[in-house]
Amino acid sequence: MNAHRRQTVESDTDSDSETMRCLSCKEEYDSVDAGTCKECYDEATETEQELKKEIDDLKAKIAFLKFCSPVGQNHFDGKFSDVVLVASDDLSPLPVPAHKAVLASRSPVFRAMLENQMEESISGTIKIPDVSYDALRTFVNYMYTAEARLDEQMACDLLVLAEKYQVKYLKGYCETFLVSRLNWDSSLMSYAFAHQHNAKQVLQASLSLITENMDKLTTREEYLELVEKDPRLVVEIYEAYLGKQVNTAAARGDCSKQKKL
Repeated sequence: MNAHRRQTVESDTDSDSETMRCLSCKEEYDSVDAGTCKECYDEATETEQELKKEIDDLKAKIAFLKFCSPVGQNHFDGKFSDVVLVASDDLSPLPVPAHKAVLASRSPVFRAMLENQMEESISGTIKIPDVSYDALRTFVNYMYTAEARLDEQMACDLLVLAEKYQVKYLKGYCETFLVSRLNWDSSLMSYAFAHQHNAKQVLQASLSLITENMDKLTTREEYLELVEKDPRLVVEIYEAYLGKQVNTAAARGDCSKQKKL
């Protein structure tokens, strides 16, 4: 163990053993007997067992405190739910059951909606536009479990919902996933998407990738679409690139001055 590294205090060339000192307790012992003194080894083992027990206890508490999702794998088929969410754009929307207390505790937007005598609070139905049933179901399930299986499309859909209903942990979770999947082919669309939904992690990562490949930018079909649909974003890209070039030139100038000195 690192806490019990050995230090040689004396050696005898005519003997097969050498006296070692435990760095933890400073007691001497023979190297042929053990890797560390028995007392410290027993103490470290006991500490390790205590830490494992604490971790197991924490895992048990988390499992106990985690809500059982009404839409998860082990659900109650909506029993005891007092509100439903529906993807209002679907032709035949399926209800996603939930509980007002859970929604209100996870989202300040839902809290304001349900605390006041708004239509959603009175009817017990919350209509969510511009979302698929699968995304809505995953969104509600996250409210209970803080878990979600993501691909690029689901991460984008959930990020939009998280931004709209101010579920900041879900938004951060989706942003981290999208940044991990970011590449040159998706950088322009990711930049535009991040701008639209205030996804700062994705915005910075995609902008950095774009400015590193400016020589290939104008050949992209997505670039031409962006010029037509939102030229303001194109201007921001070039401003970021020029700013990066200025900083690079300034840094090189400082290095040259230091070398001359």
